Amino acid sequence: MPSKPLRLASVNVNGVRAAFRNGMGAWLDGRDVDILALQEVRAATEDLENLLGPEWNILHDPATAKGRAGVAIASRDKATIHRVTFGPDEFDSAGRWLEADFEWGETIVTVVSAYVHSGEADTPKQVEKYKFLDGMLERLPKLHEHNALAVVVGDLNVGHRTLDIRNWKGNVKRAGFLPDERAYFDRFLGAEGDEGYNAGAGLGWVDLGRRFAGEVDGPYTWWSQRGRAFDNDTGWRIDYQLATSELAAKAVAYDVDRAPTHAERWSDHAPVVVDYAL
Repeated sequence: MPSKPLRLASVNVNGVRAAFRNGMGAWLDGRDVDILALQEVRAATEDLENLLGPEWNILHDPATAKGRAGVAIASRDKATIHRVTFGPDEFDSAGRWLEADFEWGETIVTVVSAYVHSGEADTPKQVEKYKFLDGMLERLPKLHEHNALAVVVGDLNVGHRTLDIRNWKGNVKRAGFLPDERAYFDRFLGAEGDEGYNAGAGLGWVDLGRRFAGEVDGPYTWWSQRGRAFDNDTGWRIDYQLATSELAAKAVAYDVDRAPTHAERWSDHAPVVVDYAL
């Protein structure tokens, strides 16, 4: 049985080839990651294999449209099984939902790399986003039934609470902070002020970022490339690790690997890294 905690990192790479050109490899080499979930890969499986190297086992679900979206899970040990089926048959979820089961000692852990649509208020893009979030409402209970030790990680493109967006007042009518979007997270986690918020309310899932950070602004995981958003920490917390309550109880460390400076960024998102003592 492994003596160390399982280290699970997740990041929207905003194009994995560009991320590696700008320094992702050095970050990964120094982080001792066991399982790496990626979103917005925007590359071929061969590209991932060449960039990560032979020591990684790669699962990749590319988007239907070439060069768009794409999710992947890379691991030191091979997954025992993986699945990409998600939502209604007529809904194209390719490149946005990838589940895999991993053995860690005598324990099975289920990891999902998810990339929710960014959406755009009052457009067909927002309709697609709500279809995806509806799919999550249906899938999360089944995922828990499949394995009590499960976690959904990735760019979920919704700030659940005012603590999750620095300039929340200016974004209440913008996709990513719309009341209807945030209501889905009330269903996942419980609503702010509920007795069981983030502790069994809703569908019972736990937002590990909020659990570890407490009732504080952020820590943000995405910053616009425009202006001085990164330098001023005018960010959004839209990248998550949502765990079942059983797995959340085993989380022992949570970090957002924010780059030291704007020049050292290799994505507009920061990695979210969690250690699970299994």
